[in-house]
Amino acid sequence: MSQEAVPQQGAPAPPKGLLQQMEALMAALNADLSQLDADLSGSRPRLPADPDRP
Repeated sequence: MSQEAVPQQGAPAPPKGLLQQMEALMAALNADLSQLDADLSGSRPRLPADPDRP
């Protein structure tokens, strides 16, 4: 096993290009999850509100 595969303390920060890619991927994932949530919320039948619950 090479030492590159083992994280080391004090390792240099990843290049900014990598951070930008990760941020773009996270933004895309959040958008996809938001759309999925909206799709699922719109597809399930709405139950009447329970007057006994606050």
